[in-house]
Amino acid sequence: MQGIVVIKCGGSTMDQLPDSFFQAIAKLQQEGKQIVIVHGGGPAINSMLDRVQITPQFVDGLRVTCEDTLRVVEMILCGSINKLLVRRLTQAGAKAWGVSGIDGQTLVAQKTSKPLGWVGEITKADTAIPAAILEKGYVPVIAPLSVSDSGVDTYNVNADVAAGAIAAALSAEKLIMVTDVPGIMRPQADGTKEVVAQTSTEEIQTMIQAQIITGGMIPKVQAALDALGQGVNQVVICRGTPEDLLGVCTGETVGTTVRMNVNHAN
Repeated sequence: MQGIVVIKCGGSTMDQLPDSFFQAIAKLQQEGKQIVIVHGGGPAINSMLDRVQITPQFVDGLRVTCEDTLRVVEMILCGSINKLLVRRLTQAGAKAWGVSGIDGQTLVAQKTSKPLGWVGEITKADTAIPAAILEKGYVPVIAPLSVSDSGVDTYNVNADVAAGAIAAALSAEKLIMVTDVPGIMRPQADGTKEVVAQTSTEEIQTMIQAQIITGGMIPKVQAALDALGQGVNQVVICRGTPEDLLGVCTGETVGTTVRMNVNHAN
């Protein structure tokens, strides 16, 4: 499917997204753009884990998901967060339909070999459900949970990775990673940081090695590289302002654009 834009909304940015962000999505939808949203929900998950007295654990920045944690993750992602986004889109004038990667085996995964518990590595993304929702004129809002090939087991998956896999499976025109920073930031000689306007897969590897890209930006750029390697034309990492969102969709230079190869990366 062509002309599709996949937007990944991180859990850390969810509370910061203004009504105008959802109004911008409604505007794009009304103009005929096909939008798919994949969302996280880390802070809300941590809050609920605290209420039920489960201490969050992380290994190399990735959540360890025991069976009790998995039940909380499923409740928050498929329940409160997913439906909050659907409500806000509806209030803004968009048509939205909330699902998870479990529905229709949209995201099939196998248990990771890392010591993370019920965390999956995606082996297949099926486009049947999101494509059917798009065909009906709705924005699919997808929670990043996955299911085993047999349908027996549920796995938590990284939302950045889920968004990349879905964008690739849909042959999306663009994957937009909404984050709380303007893009990939490069330190300057005067101590300030400047947004890298364009970069390539090769330069990203260099920036990771040089520790210009660190922390939570690493899974974002790795998901971007995976998506590009599977046919997505470009990935944009930017803030969730309506100006940025509309700008990306109309071809303006916003945030950091990642392509397979860039002749003159900034």
